[in-house]
Amino acid sequence: MENNQTSVTEFILLGFSDHPLLQSLICWTVLLIYLISVLGNFVFLMLMCADPRLHKPMYFFLSNLSILDICSTSIILLKMLDSYFTQNKSISFHACMTQLYFFMYFISIEYLLLTDMAYDRYVAICNPLRYSLIMKKNICILLAASSWITSFLFVFPITNRLAQLFYCRSEINHFFCDPSALQKVSCSGIHGLEIWIFVDGFFAGFIPFLLILTSYIFIISSILRIQGTEGRHKAFSTCASHLTSVLLFCGTIICMYMKPTSMYSPAQDKIFSLLYTAIIPTLNPIIYSLRNREIKNSLRKIRYKRKNSELKKSLLKQKQSLNL
Repeated sequence: MENNQTSVTEFILLGFSDHPLLQSLICWTVLLIYLISVLGNFVFLMLMCADPRLHKPMYFFLSNLSILDICSTSIILLKMLDSYFTQNKSISFHACMTQLYFFMYFISIEYLLLTDMAYDRYVAICNPLRYSLIMKKNICILLAASSWITSFLFVFPITNRLAQLFYCRSEINHFFCDPSALQKVSCSGIHGLEIWIFVDGFFAGFIPFLLILTSYIFIISSILRIQGTEGRHKAFSTCASHLTSVLLFCGTIICMYMKPTSMYSPAQDKIFSLLYTAIIPTLNPIIYSLRNREIKNSLRKIRYKRKNSELKKSLLKQKQSLNL
């Protein structure tokens, strides 16, 4: 067993399909989605940094989410695309464990960031007069930093335990080192690992989700007490984008990891994995920009400045040509 245990030095990621045409279609689609995701989140991030009107707690948390989305898509999709273009499906044991760690780390951070954003919306709607006092800059930094730091403590025990398992097969039926797929190729007992996964899921997933739901119970009850349809609509529109993002992300994760073992389906798992590693990070900038007047006005302002700058350059060139 000890001799065999050291023999698995790399894994083979089987991906979606062995059919060349289908594989090509999926990979080129994923490449397009990845580029849109990175570009959208980068533009969204630059916009929030450049416009002083967006230097507010909500946009501070959104900038953290944009950074997270860029990192999470890169750690998963770049390896998948590299495997397709180089035709090398292998990944070393250490690279696989590194990818696994960051994958779980980023999921945990997103749960906590969404919780921070739910708290921000709760204070804005349920306690608007004290909003600026409660959501001070140092409090927002502390909330965001705690999300990034505590996630390390949640994830490390699981990834450390997965790294210590004995793997008797090298072929992983997935497009990345997913924890469920890794357990399928392990010949070790996973009882202790299941306990760690349950504890991590409870503290890093269930409790944040419960806090988000609790926040929205208070938010919705406060919105219903607002007099006038316009006031209710305005209050709800400030939360609609965040609520949509929460339902998409948490719903996908629950469908993926909270189902019984008997319902395990590699094909289904790959589709759900693609949703939260590629589609949701791409949709986030769109969701948060679609009904947000401040972001739309900021985009118009930048577009207007760009047009003025191009017009000034054109007039300057014309003036120089006339002088000549």
